[in-house]
Amino acid sequence: MAGQKMDWDKLRVFHAVAEAGSFTHAGDVLNLSQSAVSRQISALEEALGVPLFHRHARGLILTEQGETLYRTVRDVFAKLAMTEAMLAESKEKPAGRLKVTTTHSFGVVWLAPRLKTFLNQYPEVSISLLLDDTDLDLAMREADVAIRMHPPRQPDLVQRHLAEIRMQIWASEEYAQAHGLPQTPDDLDNHKLILFGDRKPPVPDVNWLGELGRKDGTARRGMLEVNSLQAMLTCIRSGLGIGTVPDYLLTDTAGLVPVLPDVKKPTVDMYFVYPEELRNSKRISVFRDFLVNSIAERNGIRP
Repeated sequence: MAGQKMDWDKLRVFHAVAEAGSFTHAGDVLNLSQSAVSRQISALEEALGVPLFHRHARGLILTEQGETLYRTVRDVFAKLAMTEAMLAESKEKPAGRLKVTTTHSFGVVWLAPRLKTFLNQYPEVSISLLLDDTDLDLAMREADVAIRMHPPRQPDLVQRHLAEIRMQIWASEEYAQAHGLPQTPDDLDNHKLILFGDRKPPVPDVNWLGELGRKDGTARRGMLEVNSLQAMLTCIRSGLGIGTVPDYLLTDTAGLVPVLPDVKKPTVDMYFVYPEELRNSKRISVFRDFLVNSIAERNGIRP
């Protein structure tokens, strides 16, 4: 950086504006007025001699030069945040904030109820839990660690196989009494199915039931398609139809009956994933161990 062209304050403001998409929202994040933010951006553009944003009535859009600067600044600030977290961590015991991401259903049903035990055990650690059925970018520090239902696709990520999750087919007792149960996969053609729809699924092969027994490559349509595993289970319990969900959702099987119990069902491999540069983080190692121990204590998820 030559002279004072790109001092840290201006870059910090630029990063916030690029993330927020407006001077007003960036000002809220930085605790600065809109005019102060605008002045900093104008000064940075003047110093660099290039426009960084297209200004529109609906907000701000990065110019090509702005995109180039943003990619570098985002990388720098991500590495600074990681370094800050590692420096803040006590040599004696785990401390600091841990950003954890996983799928919505696993986070709500399985992980969230267990966090009290972990945080009581490690009171100097705090957790930011980010539930998203899409993969957040760990390399860009959108999260520190991820619990994923597939092997990591990005390079330079450390992976630990946590468990094998079973998928089962269920119907309610009410549905079974009203409609009977299929005796073979072909019989599913005559039943109401509840399937996952419209978004990237939180677990692989989530709609395998729609293809079970089909030899022509086609798939059955569901009576209901919904983009939530919890909603699928609720509808199964209500007697709407037959569906398949991962076993971590089933804390109680009262009122449910297994369907086609002898049919081979898919399993889902669950992984604990984090960037290579965080390998020595105490927060991560104790959280990993906590997950491993918690899984070992529970039925429905096999280590």
